[in-house]
Amino acid sequence: MDAIQQQFTQLLEKEHIFLSAHQLDQFEQYYKTLVAWNEKMNLTGITERDQVYLKHFYDSLSISFNFSMDSVMTLADIGSGAGFPSIPLKIAFPYLKVTIVDSLNKRILFLKEIVNLLGLTDMDCVHGRAEDVARLPKYRDHFDLVTARAVARLQVLNEFCLPFVKKDGTFLAMKGSEIEEELASASYSLSELKGKVIKVNRMVLPIEESVRHFVEIQKLSATPSKYPRKAGIPLKEPLSKM
Repeated sequence: MDAIQQQFTQLLEKEHIFLSAHQLDQFEQYYKTLVAWNEKMNLTGITERDQVYLKHFYDSLSISFNFSMDSVMTLADIGSGAGFPSIPLKIAFPYLKVTIVDSLNKRILFLKEIVNLLGLTDMDCVHGRAEDVARLPKYRDHFDLVTARAVARLQVLNEFCLPFVKKDGTFLAMKGSEIEEELASASYSLSELKGKVIKVNRMVLPIEESVRHFVEIQKLSATPSKYPRKAGIPLKEPLSKM
């Protein structure tokens, strides 16, 4: 174990996450494959090894510091990009049944490569728009926990993500430092999509000290049949009172 992995494990142990040598090997393989593929396609602007471990791996796992994973068996990650936060969560919590949805097939091919290389099971990498995939019966109103990491504004994310959450399940949106205005503008979409903000946790990322917010939204009942609207509409016309 070198200095970067040592720092990574020490930070995680403070949060009661203890990784085996095999899990650390999986993270290192993930890093190497990410950087190799990133030379062919744009997966991330962060490629320095210490920064990937902190800003991608640790940051992804911070979901588990702010939400108990004990009650989670099924996880959906919407607009996952290069696999954050779902792949780090799957490595740390191997029992999770994970579905990743992304609209770009190149990213899905990368994610399938990672799944194979790391020997991850119970992984479903789905190519498609969230608005379309959420209408498929096997995914709709199905998941214990749904995540999205800095994909869009909250009023849009609600329409992308809440249709995947089962009744009494949770949508956890990972957001940056400014959150109050987003929360205010999201109130109408929450009422339409049967969601309720339970709490908002604030975290400071160690070392670089940037602020993160975790918006925990409970799904109160099944998604109304008119949602999500057709692909592209939620981004162009976010749900809001006229």
